[in-house]
Amino acid sequence: MAQETAVPATASLSVIRRHELAAFLRHRREHITPEQVGLPRGRRRRTPGLRREEVAQLSAVGVTWYTWLEQARDIQVSVQVLDALARALLLDPSERSHLFQLAGAVDPTPATVCPSITPAIAHVLEQLEPLPACVQNSRYDILAYNRTYGLLLCDLDAVPPEDRNCMVLSYTNDDWRSSIVHLPEVHRLMAARFRATMAGHLAEPGWKMLLKRLRTESQEFREVWDRHEVIEHRGRRKEFINRYVGRVRLDHTDLWLGPEAGPRLVTYAPADEESRLRLERLHAIALERAPRLPA
Repeated sequence: MAQETAVPATASLSVIRRHELAAFLRHRREHITPEQVGLPRGRRRRTPGLRREEVAQLSAVGVTWYTWLEQARDIQVSVQVLDALARALLLDPSERSHLFQLAGAVDPTPATVCPSITPAIAHVLEQLEPLPACVQNSRYDILAYNRTYGLLLCDLDAVPPEDRNCMVLSYTNDDWRSSIVHLPEVHRLMAARFRATMAGHLAEPGWKMLLKRLRTESQEFREVWDRHEVIEHRGRRKEFINRYVGRVRLDHTDLWLGPEAGPRLVTYAPADEESRLRLERLHAIALERAPRLPA
C-alpha cells in the first residue's frame, strides 16, 4: 500500500497565503470604481469595479502576470510591485500592511502612520511631558513623539517623515549631531546595537535600504560599521546640549510595547535637578511653538 506524501507545514502555509492574497486583491479591485483612479467608465462595463487589465496598467505590470496573481499561482512578487499594487488599489495603511504580510514581504517604506501608535499610546506620550519621549521601531524609525522630544535634539517637526530615523539623523543632520555630547561614543554604540538587531532582518528590504543609505551618505558610519561591534539594547545616561536650555543629563530607558523586535517607548528622565528644571523650560517653549501633539 502506497504511503501518502505529507504536505510540509511551510508549503501549506504558502498555499493559504497565496489564496488569501488572491482573494484580497480581487475584493479590492471589485470595490474601486474607475472614477476613483481617473479612468472612464465606458458604456459596456460589466465587471464591478476595475478590470484586471486596468489594475495591471495602473501598476505597470503584465496582464497575464496579474491574472496569475489573482489565480493564486506560485509566482514571486517583488516589493516594488507590491508597492505599485497598493497605490493602484488605493490601499490605506492597514490594508497595505495586510498586502505585504500576505505576500510574505516587508514593506520597505517607513510608515508615516504606524498601527502601534494607538490613541492610548499617543495619550501616554503627551502625559509623560515634560519628559521627552518617543516611539521607535527596531530600525530606529521615529514613529511618534511628544512636544518636548520634538525640540530636544533638533526641530523634529521640520524633518521630513522619511528622514525621522535616529541613525540617519545622528550621522547626517547637523543640528541633531551638535546636540549630542560624546558623539563618537554614541555613534559606536548605536552602530553596534543596529548590527546586533539587524542580524534577524538581513534579508528585509527596509533594513538593507537603510544600511545602504547610511554607508552612502556617511563616511563616519562606514568606519564605525566596519568594526563589526555588537551590543544589546540597554538603558544608559545621555547628555545633550539643547539650543534653548543648554546641557541636560538624562537617563534613557526603553519600554517595549510588544516582542523585543517590535516598537518601543523611549523615555528620558532627568538625572539631576538642573536637568529637570531645564526640561520644564524646554516643555514650556515646545508648548508655545506646537500647542498640539504631533501626529
